[in-house]
Amino acid sequence: MTELPLLEINSLAIDYRTSRGTIHAVDDVSFGLEKGEKLGIAGESGSGKSTLGLSIIRLVPSPGVIGRGQIKIDGKDVLKMSENELRSIRGRRVAYIFQDPMMSLNPVKRIGDHFTELLQTHEPAVNKRSALERAKTVLNDLGIQPDRINDYPHQFSGGMRQRIMIGLAIALNPDLIIADEPTTALDVIVQAKILDLLESLRKTYNMALILISHDLSIILERCDKIIVMYAGRMVEYASSAELYRSPIHPYTQKLLRSIPNVELSDQKLLAIPGSPPNMLNPPEGCRFWPRCPNGEKACQTKEPPLVDIGNNHFVRCFQQSEEGVLNE
Repeated sequence: MTELPLLEINSLAIDYRTSRGTIHAVDDVSFGLEKGEKLGIAGESGSGKSTLGLSIIRLVPSPGVIGRGQIKIDGKDVLKMSENELRSIRGRRVAYIFQDPMMSLNPVKRIGDHFTELLQTHEPAVNKRSALERAKTVLNDLGIQPDRINDYPHQFSGGMRQRIMIGLAIALNPDLIIADEPTTALDVIVQAKILDLLESLRKTYNMALILISHDLSIILERCDKIIVMYAGRMVEYASSAELYRSPIHPYTQKLLRSIPNVELSDQKLLAIPGSPPNMLNPPEGCRFWPRCPNGEKACQTKEPPLVDIGNNHFVRCFQQSEEGVLNE
């Protein structure tokens, strides 16, 4: 019997229905994730990365609505689960590390209280003393002195607060951690330490990881597979090695050429002209065509399909489409 993937997403679409109109924040996204795998989701701000991550545990904020598709964990559709079933999934099976630890931690609660509330919610039989002891063990693994468990969030640096958020995520030994921009607003040295810590914990606890970031260089270094998103759509999906060697979509190519390489003294960094589209009124056809150097007339009227070009490499571009629109 074939083992089910840990996570399977099929034809997912998420809308934000506002008074000004509907924003198609995530549009027709499909992918799978096996146990222990590392998946990166890259793209500019507003591309739908965080909305996609939040949807996995049905935490898309209002007025967001999951319009269609499937989100399966071990073959069970999250979209059909009751609130009680969701409670058993959140934290225990799938944990989420939010972007801003200062906003995610309750400023009037001690760090120990955060851990106690989490552990006792999912394991009611655990008493407060046992919960605090487990919390101290986690903090020690994160490089934070256990006696600081009685401190408040404001008494920690940004990097330490992010470590605490990671500690809360791993406290119940989940199968999957979703890290949403875990290094935002941290300096490069602390960034590297946080990412090294995540990788060490992932190996120790045999967890799968979804790393969401606008920084493609970080994702290339840290993940097995990469999804590149643009304006709510998955435009390319491949292994990190394949994507680095053979980027196909013009947007992916531009992102890669904007990454500094210290080994190239004469490298010219290229910026992507223009801005992401207004999602209330996106361009017809391919959403990237107004910024694309290879755009043709057909791109302005037809939506390119997501095509498998081999080696488990998918791209949404007419240049690779079987329809051959650009070659007519």
